[in-house]
Amino acid sequence: MKLDPALLEIIVCPDCRGALAVDEEASELVCTSCGLAYPVRDDIPVLLVDEARRPGKA
Repeated sequence: MKLDPALLEIIVCPDCRGALAVDEEASELVCTSCGLAYPVRDDIPVLLVDEARRPGKA
């Protein structure tokens, strides 16, 4: 994944406004507060709650 570091500094979880951490292995951005995991497709974060994976689900 190639994400702009400046972008990572300003984006937050659209559900709870928590910080997002990069999970390179899963190609996801994971909220450090609520645990939602947002997919990154073609180096573009998909920050839609409907597209997010809930904690504990594959």
